Amino acid sequence: MAESKDYYKILGVSKEANDDELKRAYRKLAKKYHPDANPDNKAEAEAKFKEVNEAYSVLSDKQKRAQYDRFGSNFEQAGYGSGAYGNYSGFGGFDFSGFGGGIDIDLDDILGSVFGGGFGSSTKRQGPTKGADLRYNMNITFEEAAFGVKREITIARHEACDVCHGSGAKPGTKPVTCDKCGGKGKVQTTQNTIMGTFSTVKVCDKCNGEGKVIPTPCDKCNGKGNVKKTKKIQVDVPAGIDNGQAISYRGEGDIGKKGGPNGDLFVVVNVAKHKIFTRRGFDILCELSVPFTKLTLGGTISVPTLEGNVEFNIPEGTQSGTVFKLKDKGIQNINSKSKGNLEFTVNVEIPKRLNDKQREILREFANNMGEEVNVKNIKKKLKL
Repeated sequence: MAESKDYYKILGVSKEANDDELKRAYRKLAKKYHPDANPDNKAEAEAKFKEVNEAYSVLSDKQKRAQYDRFGSNFEQAGYGSGAYGNYSGFGGFDFSGFGGGIDIDLDDILGSVFGGGFGSSTKRQGPTKGADLRYNMNITFEEAAFGVKREITIARHEACDVCHGSGAKPGTKPVTCDKCGGKGKVQTTQNTIMGTFSTVKVCDKCNGEGKVIPTPCDKCNGKGNVKKTKKIQVDVPAGIDNGQAISYRGEGDIGKKGGPNGDLFVVVNVAKHKIFTRRGFDILCELSVPFTKLTLGGTISVPTLEGNVEFNIPEGTQSGTVFKLKDKGIQNINSKSKGNLEFTVNVEIPKRLNDKQREILREFANNMGEEVNVKNIKKKLKL
């Protein structure tokens, strides 16, 4: 009796592995050891591939797995099982019945990378195709984003050739049927492998899947059927647009293929930074420096907005870092007529230079508040 094989070890799974774990392990190893994926070492790969299939055919069958767990890989030769996993006895007569029946494996998933483009799939000639979309980056100011702006831009796009009218053929001639694919746009090849004979369908490399070739190309477009031209577009940037947002213009992109629609144009705005304001949604934010005397005693300050300065009364005893809000002084909502707010933070402004009288007043104020100050420095300044 032959030496018992460790199917769990072959698949690299534990004895508690469930069906999904077995399937994942099998797919990974089947791709790895497929002989056609190992042209430099086919013999060893074939042996490994056969071993992996044998292990999976047993472990994926509940009845066979139970018998294997009890008696080992020789359970069938010993008469404990019925049927055979011997469908894998040779690649020349490889039986795929297990894949369609007891073994639920997607052959296209396993063999797609080996045979290219899918196992047993067909390639259809493309019909009308939409043209390529275009992107245009537009730089605008913070104020233009807030209030909107109209701009004229110039784009370069592919349009139908005005000589051949998109056919690609020189006037007086026309495209002819491809002699390689017979006008189908695809060719079929047959490949003999250790697993049998396979047919694959690929795009015809002579006509690129078009089914027709152009023997005498148009002199202007060189057979492409399109030429690059410039066009002016009026762009209406709406109020409230934000940095990175795009305005779309349908049909202003490249020409479509085979009668397909044109692509679209996307104008992406880049909003410049403002020297005072920053943006948070539709609110705008800024910081203002206010003299400590005004924060302490209260008073009127001038607050900048996008529409000019406005007067604002600071209440007595305002602390540095306090945030105030001016309603409807922000940016217009791009989807409605409502506006955001202006929020400004007041920061205390400390004078850098004081005269003798100012220092004496502040010293007396500090004394009244019970605060310690640099008296020595004050006396020096006052020459006491």
